[in-house]
Formats: sequence, C-alpha cells, structure tokens
Amino acid sequence: CTYDPETKGGSAPDGRKVKGTIHWVSAKHCLDAEVRLYDRLFSVSNPGRDGDFKKDINTDSLQVLTHCKVEPSLKNTDPNVTVQFERKGYFCIDLVDSSPDHLIFNRTVPLRDSWKKIEKSQQKDNK
Repeated sequence: CTYDPETKGGSAPDGRKVKGTIHWVSAKHCLDAEVRLYDRLFSVSNPGRDGDFKKDINTDSLQVLTHCKVEPSLKNTDPNVTVQFERKGYFCIDLVDSSPDHLIFNRTVPLRDSWKKIEKSQQKDNK
C-alpha cells in the first residue's frame, strides 16, 4: 500500500486511472462507534413455505460490532445523510439509540449482495 497524494481526487496528472481511493481513519483522532450489520431476516426467499416461518429466520441477521473507529466529523451526522464504511456498505445514524457520546450506525445496504449465492445453494440442495 502506498500513499499517492496526486491521485486523491480520483485522477492522476500522468494519466493513470485510479480505481479507488481508500480513506484511512487516524487512530489519534478517531471516535469509537457501534456498527450494526443488518442482513436478511429470513434465510430463504419464501419463508413459511414448508409450514412455520420461524424455522426460516436467519439467526445471523444482525451482527453488532463495537469499538469501530470513525472520523470525528461523524459525531454530528445529519440523520438524512448516508455514509459508506469501507468494504461493509452504506450506513445511517441510528435515530433512537445513538447519542453524541455513543455513536451507533445501522447498515442500510451491503456492498455485495449474497442472496444470489444463498438461492443457488438452496437450488442445489433441492435437486
């Protein structure tokens, strides 16, 4: 990993194509936050098809990460603003549980959709 200040805006003066810019959070200046990774509530596309829908609940539909490091500017995040956390997805501030002293962000959209993999796996199992 290298730092190239010339590519900060997404382009380079020498014509190189910049595929992505990673923003690092300063350990010295960061804030701690709780991050809630919500996933699908059900593990199948048609819950309850075989009877009790409770059997189809995704037990991993919520992961709570604590002591995540975020930029200090997120302390005053507007509730209508969505932020992207690297490799995790898009998040918004939790309107009920978050406070300036205990920031909580909820994932609204993951970066990758794993639902297709789940459906393919289920189709294989049903054959």
